[in-house]
Amino acid sequence: MTTQEALFKYTLRLGDNSIILAQRLCEWTSKGPFLEEDLALTNIALDIFGRGKSLLEYAARVENKGRNEDHLAFHRTDRQFTNNLICEQDNGDYAKSMIRQALIDCFDLMLYTELSKSKDETLVGIAAKSIKEITYHKRHSFSWVDRFGNGTEESHERAQKALNELWRFTGEFFEMEEADELLIKEGIAVDVKSFQAKWEEEIKALFLKANLTLPENVFMQTGGRKGIHTEHLAYLLAEMQALPRMYPDAKW
Repeated sequence: MTTQEALFKYTLRLGDNSIILAQRLCEWTSKGPFLEEDLALTNIALDIFGRGKSLLEYAARVENKGRNEDHLAFHRTDRQFTNNLICEQDNGDYAKSMIRQALIDCFDLMLYTELSKSKDETLVGIAAKSIKEITYHKRHSFSWVDRFGNGTEESHERAQKALNELWRFTGEFFEMEEADELLIKEGIAVDVKSFQAKWEEEIKALFLKANLTLPENVFMQTGGRKGIHTEHLAYLLAEMQALPRMYPDAKW
């Protein structure tokens, strides 16, 4: 594998994580629990979409095969996406969405903080902008986890149920493959293992504060990097890609 091929795979995966999560969050638009929260989550989704667009645009340039970010977003099948499985999970209730978001935000803030030290100037630029946004996203999702966990009996029960359901997807955060190893040696990619203990410590502190119990002895479900996804992704892409596939030559 060449450095160019590795960089394409790496950047594509980061972009896939962003656009799939953003698409999922957009499903809450106009359905938030109250107006201010509806606007907040919509803006968070737009931030993440913006990051995904930048990453896919860069991935297309690195690939250099005549594709652009729209081709990568709208004209691939679910087996060609490499996002983490947690990003594609259904929204469920608001507790589930916020638990999912907190797990991802905590990881992403550490990831992009480290990526801002990369030798790749484009990734550094994307990371620098993302850090500012994710700092807010994390504060938002963490506050909701605390709110649900220490709220009513029902809100606590819903949050615990969501955590039990989503925890099995967190192991995939810290998987690495050949492309990662090659780019780490080049000083481009992030060694996610280097902050795994820190992530676990922060997540444990969050759920302890929220009086929620982390599941134990859970079999971690993976496969997203190999294009093996849960049933949720195909349905999400069918909606997200419907119009561009119907009018593939349209200019937006």
